[in-house]
Amino acid sequence: ARQCLFPDMDVQLISTTEAWAQFAVAGPNARKLLQKVVDPEFDISNEAFPFMGCGEVTVAGGCRARLFRISFSGELAYEIAVPTRYGDAMIRKLMEAGEEFGAVPYGTEALGVMRIEKGHAAGNELNGTTSALNLGMGRMVSKKKDCIGNTLSEREGMNQEDALKLVGFKPVNAADPVQAGAHLMNADGEVSAATDQGYITSAAYSPVLGCSIGIGFLKRGDSRKGEVIRAVNPLEGKEIQVEVVSAHFVDPEGERLRG
Repeated sequence: ARQCLFPDMDVQLISTTEAWAQFAVAGPNARKLLQKVVDPEFDISNEAFPFMGCGEVTVAGGCRARLFRISFSGELAYEIAVPTRYGDAMIRKLMEAGEEFGAVPYGTEALGVMRIEKGHAAGNELNGTTSALNLGMGRMVSKKKDCIGNTLSEREGMNQEDALKLVGFKPVNAADPVQAGAHLMNADGEVSAATDQGYITSAAYSPVLGCSIGIGFLKRGDSRKGEVIRAVNPLEGKEIQVEVVSAHFVDPEGERLRG
């Protein structure tokens, strides 16, 4: 963007990623845990440090840190970063502070399940052709000022009436597994490229709902909730019925992450 839009500017960007060790702390007791780690002069209450807040703090009696109130799991969550050399000490401190809350490490697979339950778009949904309209975020793109990608977003092909929209899918038969990559077809009719209605991008078994779920893109998906369609995997010769639902399976109002 700098080279194309502001060639007269002399700006250098240096990645500092490797200089920081960063940890996600998620769950209903995340704030209580961090209040035991962040030095007391820093107020991280919901009022002082709301969702999407960030700031510099100190931990463990003076070690500088950066705190971010962000959530990729749909839960009340934070990410805390300390200089890399303190990374080992930090994770030990977090686990010690979280012992009374039953804190345990969780990995990317667990995070993947939670973000699908929350309907959080990630790599599978952001494939280089996805627009804000596809994600149901078209209203967030300003019509009053320019932005990178604005010209492309105004093209006719990006604003079709039957545009793909991100929605969720639940199997009609709770025992049926929803498969990522399956193509979506109407309830009746042939299975072909001409009748393709969209595809499932991500799927997982939801412990909360007790069945397999998926999210993906469906033509006019936002107006088809409640409709039963088919998820077809032609490579394996499998086909199941799925109900079109909101992509936000758990806590659709976002009360947990904002609480």
